[in-house]
Amino acid sequence: MTMFSSLLLTLCLLFPLFLLFFKYLTTFKSPPFPPGPRGLPILGNLHQLESSSLHMQLWQFSKKYGPLFSLQLGLRRVIVVSSPKLAKLVMKDHDLECCDRPKLLGQQKLSYNGLDVAFCPYSEYWREIRKLCVVHVLSSKRVSCFSSLRHFEVKEMIRKISMHASNSQVTNLSEIIVSLTSTIICRIALGRRYEEEATERRIFHRLFSECEAMLATLFFSDYIPFMGWIDKLRGLHARLQRSFKEMDYFYQQVIDEHMADSHKKTPQEEDSVDVLLQLKKLYSFSIDLTNDIIKAVLMNILIAATDTTAVTLVWAMTLLLKHPRVMKKVQEEIRSLSGKKPFLDEDDIQKFPYFKAVIKETLRLYPPAPLLVPRETREKVTIDGYEIPAKTMIYVNAWAIHRDPGAWEEAEEFIPERFLNSTVDLRGQDFCFIPFGAGRRMCPGLNMAFATLDVVLANLLCSFDWELPEGMKREDIDTEALPGLSQHKKNPLCVLAKCQM
Repeated sequence: MTMFSSLLLTLCLLFPLFLLFFKYLTTFKSPPFPPGPRGLPILGNLHQLESSSLHMQLWQFSKKYGPLFSLQLGLRRVIVVSSPKLAKLVMKDHDLECCDRPKLLGQQKLSYNGLDVAFCPYSEYWREIRKLCVVHVLSSKRVSCFSSLRHFEVKEMIRKISMHASNSQVTNLSEIIVSLTSTIICRIALGRRYEEEATERRIFHRLFSECEAMLATLFFSDYIPFMGWIDKLRGLHARLQRSFKEMDYFYQQVIDEHMADSHKKTPQEEDSVDVLLQLKKLYSFSIDLTNDIIKAVLMNILIAATDTTAVTLVWAMTLLLKHPRVMKKVQEEIRSLSGKKPFLDEDDIQKFPYFKAVIKETLRLYPPAPLLVPRETREKVTIDGYEIPAKTMIYVNAWAIHRDPGAWEEAEEFIPERFLNSTVDLRGQDFCFIPFGAGRRMCPGLNMAFATLDVVLANLLCSFDWELPEGMKREDIDTEALPGLSQHKKNPLCVLAKCQM
């Protein structure tokens, strides 16, 4: 028998074994990874993403690849969740497996290597620092202590707008709202305002604008570590280091001022730094509350609370000006039920169901963080039949979920009535409506944000009638947003206020 004949006979005998082995592999192989757009070698899909409207681009991808699809961002695997059903799987059913945070350079640097609440990896430390903040810094009781402070600042805002109204002067409402919310949060967190002197105000806003930008900046080293030199060529490393040093110096000044102030304060006078420094002296915590931890927590409060409130207020007024019917209806409710009070407080606002519906509908159409804060899987997990490996980054596209036609009728329209007599709430139990997330990583600062949001918007609507500048139509009001973790309106909202007689 020739060598060729022997080889042919051997192959014929082994062929059934090859078939059995192939069948075994196809039967027991791992479930497939979710589909997604094809990428390039090394870069993956990085070159395809637009940071200016990432949530909308991912929404378009979901229409083609389904509500659960994948991206390859350099060497990072990413999945994108775009439906209420899948959001529930990630943030409730598999919350423990999917509650970590990806380590991204800008966020880690500015949070002192994850010593904060928002960007900290899931751990015993995170559970302890979150509990400490929720109980001692962000509780309803603590937030209520600052009601007189909020009332004072809102009255100051009304006084400024009234001066504009008396002179028929156009009001840059975006600027006024950002200034007001940052002042309120600074007084609550730091015990002082940074709006008195022009130079100090300019420096303060520059510091925090740069910090926000760095938190949202894409660093190549986060996705392709061996290409980190590109970040250095772009000047991003130097920029990040400069931002960190400036912010660290600012926080340290605040802490030093508080430590030098030996005056004993009442609970109503204590700010967040006072509370944290008092807790630092206690030994009942499993963590040593260092200055770096206090600084990281302050970063969360100052940026997250200010952004959430300011963004929602600007979008609420934008939507109301674009929809005069809703503006008229909510103002009639407020004015008829307020008893002609010159100023509305928190108790008054609880009587306004349509007003509350307007806020919810604003948060539905314009969630402050359209993609929430990215999550990461802690271990291998199966979601909707797909096996997701550990260390996979997860985007939950709240913007797309809030506009899901399967969950909402006329999903693209501004209709606050949908929330009247509705049980749908925003505290993480209804996965069709998750403006602040859900599960373990849900935003813990809701009480602080809404305390300011409610009293500002209610008084803006009660105290003034609002019109557009001459020659401008409601169709001209744009809804473009800036890139970043939060969805700030790109162009300022400029309006004419008329005092309510």
